[in-house]
Amino acid sequence: MENTAKPSNPLSQKDFMERPQLEALQFERLQKIVKHAYEHSPFYTKAFDAKGLKPEDIRCLADIVKLPFTQKTDLRDNYPYGLNAVPRSEIVRLHASSGTTGKPIVVSYTRGDLETWSETAARCFLMGGVTEEDIAVIGYGYSLFTGGMGAHQGMERVGATVIPQGGGNTEKLCMLIQDLGVTTICCTPSFFIHLMEVAEKLGIDLRKSTLRHGFFGAEPWTDEMRQRMEQGTGIKTHDIFGLSEIMGPGVAGGCDGRPGMHIFEDHYFPEIVDPQTGEQLPPGCEGELVLTTLDKWAMPLLRYRTHDITRLTYERCSCGRTLVHMDPIRRRSDDMLIVRGVNLFPSQVEALLLQVKGIVPHYELVVTREGAMDDLEVRVEVTPELFGDQVSVLESLRKEISLKIKSMIGINAKITLVEPGSIARSAGKTKHVIDKRQK
Repeated sequence: MENTAKPSNPLSQKDFMERPQLEALQFERLQKIVKHAYEHSPFYTKAFDAKGLKPEDIRCLADIVKLPFTQKTDLRDNYPYGLNAVPRSEIVRLHASSGTTGKPIVVSYTRGDLETWSETAARCFLMGGVTEEDIAVIGYGYSLFTGGMGAHQGMERVGATVIPQGGGNTEKLCMLIQDLGVTTICCTPSFFIHLMEVAEKLGIDLRKSTLRHGFFGAEPWTDEMRQRMEQGTGIKTHDIFGLSEIMGPGVAGGCDGRPGMHIFEDHYFPEIVDPQTGEQLPPGCEGELVLTTLDKWAMPLLRYRTHDITRLTYERCSCGRTLVHMDPIRRRSDDMLIVRGVNLFPSQVEALLLQVKGIVPHYELVVTREGAMDDLEVRVEVTPELFGDQVSVLESLRKEISLKIKSMIGINAKITLVEPGSIARSAGKTKHVIDKRQK
């Protein structure tokens, strides 16, 4: 049954705007941010002029397709401040991406940008049932990565009590959960799985703790992982989505209505495009998510290509929200591995592994090449109980995984079973792919 009741919190009430009202607000903000970007960002001035485009050419929301795309390479090529659209004196904070190589992507914020960010992060937590009565521990890193500060300021905006634990020191985190009566945790799903493992070793039953909410993001996670977390701890899991380039955590959040997330489209305008052609696709079609910041002034981004593959649905959700609904993101257009001509996404392997008894969801895909032939090794941890078992049991498990992967992708992979805790954990984004092929 559809829930049309609006919550009392004024921030949450914004989630229930009727679409004509919402679209009018979107268009008003789009016109302003386009004009601001063109007049104050040399990057966009050049990009507009190259297309023969002026801000006044944007006469309706549909005209957004006239705007140029922005790519991650644009941010790298204009490091560090080349996309800023305000004087340095108006910038009150800098964050940076957790990029793997080279220079990071630097993101600038005005005081107003931080207000917008804290608002949308707070709306994520309100959507998940957090109130001022909750005690929330932040397990994302407090660093240039946006996770820690983004979740922190969102929780404070709700009015919850915030514990800025940060990543790492998992045994201390287990103690804090018990001693301080923590009800809510924000971290990556892989870190929470690690927390569950540590708690078990310490003899702590998280199902008997005060924990009741978990907000997880920064890396893809599967339904099997969600089930494992909920059954193992008794918490309710919630999705939270964001990009450092766009703002940070809080661009979208999950409700109780259905899998996936609502995008706070009064601040972040979404599109779906064909990953190959860039052509905008109609609602309901799967494609690449593209986002435009409607009121981010320090570093506005127009039609930013996220490389996340999803689909958008505009019908009112069963939770009552009118905000567009985004399907769960299971893959990206740029994390695809091609092994012996076969397309492979890490999330596919993760979903398969989580169906196998005797292993834990920590794995690495190692791709090597000898001559012209690619080889795939899947390194996966076994449970502590199984690791010390007979060789024949481990060999049977190895064969089971090998057959499942062969059935899924059509090639033979080397399966390496490793001892518990031997694959690196991370409070940030866990790296699942090690590609050793010569580029």
